[in-house]
Amino acid sequence: MSEQLACMVSDLEPGSAMDVELTLASGSDTPVAVVRSDDGDFYAIGGMCTHGEVPLGEGDVEGCFVECWAHGSRFDVRTGVPDELPAVTPVATYPVRIDGERVLVDVDNPKS
Repeated sequence: MSEQLACMVSDLEPGSAMDVELTLASGSDTPVAVVRSDDGDFYAIGGMCTHGEVPLGEGDVEGCFVECWAHGSRFDVRTGVPDELPAVTPVATYPVRIDGERVLVDVDNPKS
């Protein structure tokens, strides 16, 4: 597999996120958080907080960060790196491509 349809551009307003399940080439599903930053850019990161296994697509988006609602860890959606404790382990980041109205994510070739 390569790029997969994660959502439509119109599904996310700037400053919001959503959870999706995408399929790896191995056939297993993986949780992904699709994030639209405040400036309107799209990002895809590993969907679970590395501290508490909480879905990041349910978190608050501020600028290029998504905050886990359970314990307040924030992850940079560009790099996957947390900048707020208690999380210390980064989440994966995935390539995103906009094709018209479609938001495509490649979970088989993580950037980090």
